Amino acid sequence: MVGLFPSSQAVYQAFCPTSPYYRPTAEPSTKPNEHPQKRPLFQSWSAADTAKEVGHAAQEKYAEASQKAQAKVGGIELYSAKYYAACTVGGIIACGVTHTAVTPLDLVKCRRQVDPNLYKGNFEAWKKIGRAEGIRGIFTGWGPTFVGYSVQGAGKYGFYEYFKHLYSELAGEEAASKYKTILYLSASASAEFIADVGLCPFEAVKVRMQTTIPPTFTGTVQGISSITSKEGVGGLYKGLYPLWGRQIPYTMMKFASFENIVTAIYNYLPGQKSDYNKGAQTLVAFTGGYLAGILCAIVSHPADVMVSKLNADRAPGESFGGAVSRIYSKIGFSGLWNGLPVRIVMIGTLTGLQWMIYDSFKIFMGLPTTGGGDEKKTAKA
Repeated sequence: MVGLFPSSQAVYQAFCPTSPYYRPTAEPSTKPNEHPQKRPLFQSWSAADTAKEVGHAAQEKYAEASQKAQAKVGGIELYSAKYYAACTVGGIIACGVTHTAVTPLDLVKCRRQVDPNLYKGNFEAWKKIGRAEGIRGIFTGWGPTFVGYSVQGAGKYGFYEYFKHLYSELAGEEAASKYKTILYLSASASAEFIADVGLCPFEAVKVRMQTTIPPTFTGTVQGISSITSKEGVGGLYKGLYPLWGRQIPYTMMKFASFENIVTAIYNYLPGQKSDYNKGAQTLVAFTGGYLAGILCAIVSHPADVMVSKLNADRAPGESFGGAVSRIYSKIGFSGLWNGLPVRIVMIGTLTGLQWMIYDSFKIFMGLPTTGGGDEKKTAKA
């Protein structure tokens, strides 16, 4: 009977060197085995390496696009027409995009300013609006917001750079350096005075859309046509005085505090601003902008509440002073601070992003970022 297992002779013949089935064992490697703790956990793929590669590729593409844009525009001399045009475009991008992005926050803020008992909080508000009006309802007013704040951003940043240089030239180098905060305040106030004339019609449409349920207008053009047909062109500007009252102090605080905060940050850090790369400079811009935005929100909030009330509740033909007096008698001093926490979050984030985008665009065009930091530091005693 044939056994189930091969005999020793059969095994020898199968695996001896003369057998066609013989396969010698591999020679031992001269390389010592790597310690298990030193081996990478993921040998086939590393998220960190992939992120680095993507980051390097993005930086290369950004640098390439920046060089092409600068070559197409040509050299931009500081305080030339091209310089102010570049700053204007940067302002359009910075303000138009960011204000539109926070439309849901702005919607809740405006409705709570008009009726403090309407919603208890942001999430409850968005839930109710979403149920009643859909996702589109949460972004009510985005159209006039985008157009209006793009126009305002163009005037605010473009004219700020213009007036800052103009007032510096008028004051002289020594006085401009000594009283630079006054110079920032004056330049920003002048710029905002002009920018608000362009913003006001779109702000009127936005506020009426956001403070009426359901919205009074379906779009920007329809809103402007409806207001002018019923109230004339003056209806678009009946909130101009309180808008100036809100925006001019806001912008003065925004620009002056930002310039000084950025200078303070670079003075605290070792070296000068020029020693830091583009990423670090944009991070400083965001930090300075966020801190400046908190101050802006507090300073301008009472006027912001009054703008919302006037656009929603001012009777045709009613005088500005009479409307303000009547509204204040209803809401009192405490009513002027309705919605402040929401606005601090919104304006802080908004201002930080605006300065980051604006300075990023200036870097993209080969221009220096806003704010000091390149002055020689004196040794501390």
